[in-house]
Amino acid sequence: MFAPMERTGLQDLHFWHDPETGLQAIIAIHDTFRGPAIGGCRFISYSSFDDAVQDATRLAQGMSYKAALAGLPHGGGKSVIIRPDDLTDRAALMRAFGRFVESLGGRYITAMDSGTQVTDMDQIARETSYVTCTSTMGDPSPSTAKGVLAGIRASIGFLDKRQDLDGVHVAIQGLGHVGYALARLLHDSGVHLTVADINTQRALDACAEFGATVVESDEIYAVEADVFAPCGLGGVLNETTIPKLKCRCVAGSANNQLADDNSGMQLHQRGILYAPDYLINSGGLMFVALRHGRHSERMIDAKIASIRHSLLELYRHADKVDMPTHLIADQRAEAILRQAAHRDAA
Repeated sequence: MFAPMERTGLQDLHFWHDPETGLQAIIAIHDTFRGPAIGGCRFISYSSFDDAVQDATRLAQGMSYKAALAGLPHGGGKSVIIRPDDLTDRAALMRAFGRFVESLGGRYITAMDSGTQVTDMDQIARETSYVTCTSTMGDPSPSTAKGVLAGIRASIGFLDKRQDLDGVHVAIQGLGHVGYALARLLHDSGVHLTVADINTQRALDACAEFGATVVESDEIYAVEADVFAPCGLGGVLNETTIPKLKCRCVAGSANNQLADDNSGMQLHQRGILYAPDYLINSGGLMFVALRHGRHSERMIDAKIASIRHSLLELYRHADKVDMPTHLIADQRAEAILRQAAHRDAA
């Protein structure tokens, strides 16, 4: 139990079981030195309890890095609700989770993530104020997609010294809320799309709406494209998939895309530009954090647009020192977190 905490530098790990609703949930708080931990709630099935713990801890660390590099007054946290085999009352389950969040007294603010919806956040909000992405606040997915679009513009701009995306080929893996929104934005920007999703209908919808080419899920890695955009779950860049890649850069919305640090090194050695996931996909966090803080839409849009400039600066630095982009991003985020911890201890 303590190994994943030590590995990620987690502050604390909380568990909650509600026999009446069947709720089994985990909240991982990575860091609170810069402010309350913030991060989404996943509602998916796990093959084991250990897998759920590992998912929560790794994602919480990524949220800390994301908030730090985005300059937000928050630390990182993440929660997972283990989806029960027999779900009888989803609303009651979410309200029970809301009581779990409330019990932490504001140290963690929850939001939407894989498997949760705006209506779930509305139920959670009946039990706690430490929640965002409710129907009055909105879905963060479009903002995440806008940030990824800005990141793809930065990636192509760095590689080709151009401002537009007309004629660029992007292969999207995963057409969930963010992936489909990204496909629409890219299509409107003149991009040629190849897509894959385990939901065949979503892929066919993208074909009809955007003129996308559809391939099987295991074929998307080998598509010859300018950009490979992972927009599903994590761990997709590994020793098996990286040798298959025929792209010039990886820039997508999925969290924890790299299976491990060695995967990032493999991309670097192959000359494939990598947009660190917690930097390029931070538009959603910017949205939920700033909406929770009651900031204006104009400020939120400006913050999301800054992702392009942050990535361009990172790429130039990485090129100058010949280091993998993910290592530089990690070092920068960790330095910000250390500074906050030292300031708090002083």
